Amino acid sequence: MNKDSATIVQKLWNYCNVLRDDGVSYGDYVEQLTYLLFLKMADEQERILKITSIIPEDFNWQSLISKDGTELENHYRNVLFNLGKSEGSLGVIFRKSQNRIQDPAKLKRLLSLIDEEIWMGLDIDIKGEIYEGLLQKNAEDTKSGAGQYFTPRPLIKAMVTVVKPEPMKTICDPACGTGGFFLAAHEFIKKYSLDKDQKEFLRYRTFKGTDIVDNVVRLCVMNLYLHGIGGEESPINCKDSLLSDPKIRYDYVLTNPPFGKKSSITITNSEGKAAKSSLIYEREDFWATTSNKQLNFLQHVKTILKIHGKTAIVVPDNVLFEGGAGETIRKKLLTTCDVHTLLRLPTGIFYAQGVKANVLFFDKKPASDKPWTDKLWIYDLRTNKHFTLKENPLRYTDLEEFIECYNSENRHKRKESERFKAFTYDELMQRDKVNLDIFWLRDESMEDLENLPDPEVIAHEIVENLEFALEQFKGIYEELTEE
Repeated sequence: MNKDSATIVQKLWNYCNVLRDDGVSYGDYVEQLTYLLFLKMADEQERILKITSIIPEDFNWQSLISKDGTELENHYRNVLFNLGKSEGSLGVIFRKSQNRIQDPAKLKRLLSLIDEEIWMGLDIDIKGEIYEGLLQKNAEDTKSGAGQYFTPRPLIKAMVTVVKPEPMKTICDPACGTGGFFLAAHEFIKKYSLDKDQKEFLRYRTFKGTDIVDNVVRLCVMNLYLHGIGGEESPINCKDSLLSDPKIRYDYVLTNPPFGKKSSITITNSEGKAAKSSLIYEREDFWATTSNKQLNFLQHVKTILKIHGKTAIVVPDNVLFEGGAGETIRKKLLTTCDVHTLLRLPTGIFYAQGVKANVLFFDKKPASDKPWTDKLWIYDLRTNKHFTLKENPLRYTDLEEFIECYNSENRHKRKESERFKAFTYDELMQRDKVNLDIFWLRDESMEDLENLPDPEVIAHEIVENLEFALEQFKGIYEELTEE
């Protein structure tokens, strides 16, 4: 982040601390910024760039800054209500919006802070950096739970770098959060020498995202808008991605689906037996019935990819070793797709503590009598690696060796190293339950008690394992009571 954007972020965030003392959380504060920054930028587009504003005059920026006190509070509430009924991006941003700043004086102060800046005069990347900075600070407030929507930006950048998205191709994230993958892909594609048609495609037709959380969709649409992505029509939908096959296929899928081992709804295919549930999703395109939402997202990603499409998806460890539906899905994936790379991620890089995750890279292939996977190359960035969110955060430089080993220019000329090993299709299929949770490096922490994880991390992992075990027992009990 450059100096100018960092200064503005700090200014806005310092005021957030005042608002928080008044009962406004970080998440609510960023939400209010979403509304107000949009109104201010639309006003500048009209006044400075002479672009017709999509904001009705009665509800625009000028109508807000001209008022004070109770009149301002009442009008702001009226603005949010009316804009929330609009179509397109405007309606997405303001959908179900409410004023969380109950003190009119503090609302007036926030309006003044935003009004001091000429946002259209800032470079578009600076505006984007400001908003990304606010989102990151919001994610750091772990008590709010906002961190679950925030994938570390160095990891996203590395994933995009090795996938190498090209111009005039479509990119989907079915669990898009605040849009981190889209921003990194947008930045990567901009490095090409783009003609007019390619630039227009990049802005309006490249990206398509979905998220189930209203507030997150709002943040994402605003984030993309500040980076020059999208127009009057929103590229992001608020819905459950797993509900059905969207019938649209994409060239790339880049995603980090939400963590958690069980969905409240079971996905069932045409042959599967679903557990008891108030709602059941019929997905004939899925290989197996399961209540594990990560396994369902993995199957969903397979569906929405075009033939020869490429994906990079973050998955927790249990996706690699879970039996039953997990084994079925891994066998099918290895056979029908080219599952070529697995990046074992270190702990301490996500805002949810104790998370053990990986990035799985695969290409979708046409129907064939022979399995498409030849070798799965695994890069171990976990063993003997220690990261924390503040003191030792993951940086892009920590991923450069993986990027070099990945060898995007020619994946078929890779070389093994201490942390990078290849396993053939036959070797994988012979493993118990086709377990892909493979490691070979000696773990020094197992030999030195001083290097054990922090007690809270260990406790969190124990709780997670116990909860998962209880879920398994509950599933067995439900099956027995059904028979």
